[in-house]
Amino acid sequence: MVKKIIKSYDYSLIIVLILLSLFGLVMIYSSSMVSAVQRYDVSSDFFYQKQKLHLMGALLVFTFMSIFPYKIMKSNKILAIIVIGSLFGLVSLFIFGHVAGNAQSWFQVGSRSIQPSEFVKIGVIIYLSAVYAKKQSYINEFNHGVVPPVVYLVIVCVLVAIQPDFGTAAIIFAIAAMIIISSGMNIKNITKLIIIGSLLVLPFVLMLKDEIFSKTRLSRFEAFNDPFSVEQGSGYQLVNSYLAIGSGGVNGLGLGQSVQKLGYLPESHTDFIMAVIAEELGIWGVGFVIICLGFIVLKGIYIALRCKDPFGTLLAIGISSMIGIQSFTNLAGISGLIPLTGVPLPFVSYGGSSILQLSFAMGILVNVSMFVNYEQKYKHKESEKQAAPSKKRIAGSINFPS
Repeated sequence: MVKKIIKSYDYSLIIVLILLSLFGLVMIYSSSMVSAVQRYDVSSDFFYQKQKLHLMGALLVFTFMSIFPYKIMKSNKILAIIVIGSLFGLVSLFIFGHVAGNAQSWFQVGSRSIQPSEFVKIGVIIYLSAVYAKKQSYINEFNHGVVPPVVYLVIVCVLVAIQPDFGTAAIIFAIAAMIIISSGMNIKNITKLIIIGSLLVLPFVLMLKDEIFSKTRLSRFEAFNDPFSVEQGSGYQLVNSYLAIGSGGVNGLGLGQSVQKLGYLPESHTDFIMAVIAEELGIWGVGFVIICLGFIVLKGIYIALRCKDPFGTLLAIGISSMIGIQSFTNLAGISGLIPLTGVPLPFVSYGGSSILQLSFAMGILVNVSMFVNYEQKYKHKESEKQAAPSKKRIAGSINFPS
């Protein structure tokens, strides 16, 4: 039994995850070694050492979730803990939260910061996947089957948005939208949700219009439109990101040889780490990251298509969507395709909350994949063996004419 389970794990997914995380660790050291000394007045390997500890914790989380049967998570007790825990954590930020980057989004625990909204992402995925999986028999009954989970989603998005962290709120909403679209409800109900959701969100937009359309946030659109016209202001980060990406060319300047990380490119080890990768390793480093991330996303969709359990299917869709949306948001931001949002690159950027939450999610995805492989490989064979004797008895009872 244990051997069959071990053989059923998707080791290609695990290997890609390990390679991407280790590559990220190397690039965190390379991109932060100068800013650690100059900007933060710590040793050059400070962020490298901290991320190494984060990865050790992430490994434990990933291992536990990969062997923890995912189907248990749809129990009402666990769902209640997710709902109460996420709402309590987000509300507590307004009392005990630490302000950084104009947002009250972190709990400060000693020298470490915890961002609850990162863990709320996976909580929303589990909750919506479980609830809509249970409601499959009446998924198109709007009042009973569609609306209740969306109320929780709207509350979460509003609480995250008023921190204010509109980028994370938008990502949570986009992930939830992918789960809802894939849940099996018809287009009529999806359209109703869009209309009602817009009406619910509108009052909050009007209430927070001064915050949403503040001068700082509008300057991001100005920088997005023409960063070189505000090179010494809001376009500073994007211009230096362009310079880093352009300097790398095809082969890059060499590992550790980035010029932009020498104080020119802020947050070079977090939001803009891909710009440093492009500068130092060129198209080969960028290609490696994109291929690995693309493999994880496509593998998640493939697992969802093969899974016969609605809960497992929606979990796989939610997790792969989260990684895909975050990756696109980060890469599109640093390359000027969309305004900057401050979203880290999954598995590569520095950040404890991010890597722990992503490892938690990947452990669930690997667990879903294992169950799918096990059921298709071994349960199918067992059913064939059980059916074989009955076929022989039927064949033996037939009298063929001479």
